[in-house]
Amino acid sequence: MNPASASIQAPSPETRAKRARLEKLLRGYGRLIVAFSGGVDSAFLAVVARRVLGNDMWAVTADSESLAPEELVEARELATRFGFTHEVVRTDELKDPRYQANTQDRCYFCKSVLMERLMALARERGARVALGANVDDLGDHRPGERAAREHGAVFPLREAGLTKAEIRALSAELGLPTADKPAAACLASRIPFGDPVTAEKLRQVAQAEAFLHRSGFPECRVRHHGPVARLELPTARLPDVLAAREELLAGIKKCGFVFVALDLQGLRSGSLHEAVKPGATAKLES
Repeated sequence: MNPASASIQAPSPETRAKRARLEKLLRGYGRLIVAFSGGVDSAFLAVVARRVLGNDMWAVTADSESLAPEELVEARELATRFGFTHEVVRTDELKDPRYQANTQDRCYFCKSVLMERLMALARERGARVALGANVDDLGDHRPGERAAREHGAVFPLREAGLTKAEIRALSAELGLPTADKPAAACLASRIPFGDPVTAEKLRQVAQAEAFLHRSGFPECRVRHHGPVARLELPTARLPDVLAAREELLAGIKKCGFVFVALDLQGLRSGSLHEAVKPGATAKLES
């Protein structure tokens, strides 16, 4: 279990009022396709939408090299457990040279590919397309969200005023295993800007992070720096990493890395932005 679960509070009356607002929004859509990654936000949105809309809600997951295989497995298990329709569509963002180039607008091109697939399904079914962004994301520049808005997506969690902490609290109340799930992002976010995104690099990252998860480190990032794997883990876990040094070194090298480095600053979101010059930044999901 994620240590963050200890900090999850019971929903306040204000939070419950926001859930009621969310349910009203969902009823107004009539039919809905939820972009379902299996993360905290999209899982909560899918479960509540299922309760409100029944069979008029479809959860759709994009499967590509940038999605960790274990994330797809967990998404399928969650859909089965909570009884909502789950579909998987294959996306091919790696065929787009603009995505491969890995500029700061990479997420825009990836999300554009996904939205084209989801909007085609939505037109067939007379449905809207919803993403699970929350109000905590409002201060960030997110190219992927810009692409979603351009394609007509809706953001009901944000419109209802829900924060990440509130979504975790409501998820815990519903019995969702994602309530304390660590934050996640697509595997391409582990590759420094300007380094081309390739299927091989994504495979290396996916395998290395899956190995760390199996080794008892659910919160981690493996940043891909060519032959070097830079490990980010919570600073409180650094002694545990050093205690398992030989095992971790061997396992991560098997994933194709030559060197394994431990980042003494610990786990943090968007660390690759630290190398981007001020004035040229665009914060991506990472």
